[in-house]
This record gives sequence, structure tokens and C-alpha cells, in this order.
Amino acid sequence: MREEYIDKIDKELERDIREFRDDEDLIDILSQIFKSLSDPTRLKIIYALSKGELCVSDISLLLDMSQSSISHQLAFLRGQRLIKVRRIGRRAYYSLDDEHVFCIFKDGIDHAMHKL
Repeated sequence: MREEYIDKIDKELERDIREFRDDEDLIDILSQIFKSLSDPTRLKIIYALSKGELCVSDISLLLDMSQSSISHQLAFLRGQRLIKVRRIGRRAYYSLDDEHVFCIFKDGIDHAMHKL
């Protein structure tokens, strides 16, 4: 029965799905991105940084959270390469790593708002 069904699947579609299924490195990276974005505090930080470059004290003030907890989450997001840092003297300014991070985040917001 299974073989009969597989015979009806478009071969290009089948090849595409099997290539994705077997690309463990890609799936691992993608999984890590979504895990990173699953934390409410990190989502708030990503939202703040989607508005522009900010330092820890700015983010702390805007989110009404301690600088220590913000710094911890920023380090995690940097490790996942979702944000980047620019240093000027002793100050560190954070921003989204690239446009892709914003697109993933924005699409998530759009989908969530559609569900409301």
C-alpha cells in the first residue's frame, strides 16, 4: 500500500523533501533558531532590537528588567548568532544580526496576530 502511494508523489517533490529530511546540520541550526526564539524574554529583546541598536542599559530600562538578566540573554542570543554587538569605548551596542532575523520575527508576529 505504501509503495502505491509513493509512486503517486511527484519525484522532484520527493527528492526535495528527502534532501531536507537528511540534512541534519541544517535541521539542527533551524531547530536552535526556533528554540532560541521560544523564550518570552528573548522575544522582547528581539522586538526592542528590531527598532534599532540599543545598549544593555537601554534594553533594561525599556523592558523593566535587571541589566544582569538582559546581559545573560544577550550573551545567549549572540551565541546563537541572532544578534551582534558593536563596541564604542566601554559601551556595547546590540542589534539584530541581519535582515533574516527580523523576517523570521516579523513573520512570527504576523502569524500570532492572525491567530488572535
